[in-house]
Amino acid sequence: MPASSRHHSLRTVWLSDIHLGSRECRVKLLIDFLRHTRCDVLYLVGDIVDIENLRKSFYWPVSHTEVLQLLLEKGRQGTRIVYVPGNHDHDLRALAGLKLGNIEIANHAIHTTRDGRRLLVTHGDQFDAAVRRPSLGVWLGGFACRRLLTLNRFVHWLHDVFDRPYWSLAQHLKARFPGAQGYVDRYRNATLAAAREMGVDGVVCGHIHRAARAEVDGLLYCNDGDWVESCTALVEKHNGELSLLEWRPTAATIAAAAVSVSAWVQTVTSVDSEQEAA
Repeated sequence: MPASSRHHSLRTVWLSDIHLGSRECRVKLLIDFLRHTRCDVLYLVGDIVDIENLRKSFYWPVSHTEVLQLLLEKGRQGTRIVYVPGNHDHDLRALAGLKLGNIEIANHAIHTTRDGRRLLVTHGDQFDAAVRRPSLGVWLGGFACRRLLTLNRFVHWLHDVFDRPYWSLAQHLKARFPGAQGYVDRYRNATLAAAREMGVDGVVCGHIHRAARAEVDGLLYCNDGDWVESCTALVEKHNGELSLLEWRPTAATIAAAAVSVSAWVQTVTSVDSEQEAA
């Protein structure tokens, strides 16, 4: 677990499947992560805003607006932000090629690491047809997963009450579903086949809410996970090293960090006001 008082300076960060606009989003953890990380390039790899869920039932607390404000602030401070839409925010694919403020929108991107590896960056929903096998078991599994996410919220509340680090019941049980690993393997192989066809060295994706980093037949497979279940990010250090970062502060640690940030903002505001008055 990273210390909340520590700031991580990184070359690149990949985030996906945040699902702003849904109750499943672990927004407090995400805000804490964004406050304590800095990077040169930030890839938002799809399903950042859950437009599909917002159409069904509008849900947008102040904390979700704060996430957008933090992202925009990073752009103003010089971070290059690339937004690659997914299936839950696919409406934004119509804007591919445009730049909204400091945010570039693209259907996919190619990232070159410090050590020269070229990686395809894509959400990954385009591989669904290749990896899903329609059956009653698959339908029942999807239904059970949705119910688990609802139960997950209660588990998270209990962990906050007793100041325990984040733990996902849904992720724990899904890993034990029959056929789950087979689906993950088929998805990984489909993404790597696309990378091989494009002549790049690997792929960074999201979509299936299963963080992973693996070398397969000379290609690099990276899934940056999500902020509904795993609360992970893929990061590149300034030396080119790629790794998965799990964000696991306790509720008390997050609260203390928030107070610290608030005090800092008030101090800066006070200084600026005094300088203007002078």
